[in-house]
Amino acid sequence: MDHRPEHSRHRRAADLNAVGELLQAIDDAADPAVAEVLARYFQLGPGGYGHGDQMIGVKLSSLRPLIKPFVRAGLPLEDLEQALASPVHEHRLAILCLLADRASLALKPRTANPAELAAIYDLYLRNTAFVNNWDLVDCSAAQIVGAYLLDKPRTILYDLIASPDLWERRIALVSTHRLITAGETDDTFALAALVLDDPEDLIHKASGWMLREAGKRVSPEALLTFLDTYAPAMPRTMLSYAVEHLPPESRKHYRSLPRKIQR
Repeated sequence: MDHRPEHSRHRRAADLNAVGELLQAIDDAADPAVAEVLARYFQLGPGGYGHGDQMIGVKLSSLRPLIKPFVRAGLPLEDLEQALASPVHEHRLAILCLLADRASLALKPRTANPAELAAIYDLYLRNTAFVNNWDLVDCSAAQIVGAYLLDKPRTILYDLIASPDLWERRIALVSTHRLITAGETDDTFALAALVLDDPEDLIHKASGWMLREAGKRVSPEALLTFLDTYAPAMPRTMLSYAVEHLPPESRKHYRSLPRKIQR
């Protein structure tokens, strides 16, 4: 028997209905032809990094307008956490984008809510098993993990970068984008040095991307110092991304350095 006051039960039912309304709106926007394209793009086939996922065919550009009315609705985090376990990729993408938007609001001066940000961060780290493709990581890690760590120790990033799980390692790297926008690059460079021998190209891309952003947004000199030390040992993809915004002569220099294989 439910002993909660009647108004609480009604509110809870409304919240659950609201989450269901969002997921139903996503289902209604599904397009099988788009699903086929996305399934190839995110490698959902056998042997692909997304194998086993279920795509119904809703692009992020179509999801965003569906999510917007729910960002400030105050939906209970426990209901959103439950929805994050959906087998449908676009459901998880929508929930992660919503959580990222709420985390961003919780960090703004006019809507500051440290408790909400901490709760979203904890929820996120409990559920990294459902943040299992690069788009899911990239729409959420910086806004949630990076934002929470702005004024805190960064130990969790080094735990994640040592994970056997590809997506947890990518979360560690992409989370530093928020730190970079705050002018902090030490963790970006430190994490990048730890994945020089990572077997996954998606990690090389994320690392190179963050290195590029650190150089572009904060310190070109710090990026050059990193490259002077590590460029010969960097995977080609990582190096290519990292030097993308350097002058042509600098790009040519670092790309022409003799390769040194990491052991």
